[in-house]
Amino acid sequence: MNKKKKWYQRIIPFLKEVRAEIKKVTWPSRKEIYSTTIVVILATIFFGFYLYFMDIIFSYVIKNIQSLFL
Repeated sequence: MNKKKKWYQRIIPFLKEVRAEIKKVTWPSRKEIYSTTIVVILATIFFGFYLYFMDIIFSYVIKNIQSLFL
């Protein structure tokens, strides 16, 4: 009969497998991390301003459309 192991009996083999997989990972260099972080920050700022101004424009348009029908 194939008995299922309890969760605490599976932790150590699981952690060993995780450690083995982590060793296979190719980690980015410090320069790559820095450059991608800058890109993410700039993109976030750009899209934040873009959405802010689009919200202002659409609010203005909707308000003017509503004033035509009220």
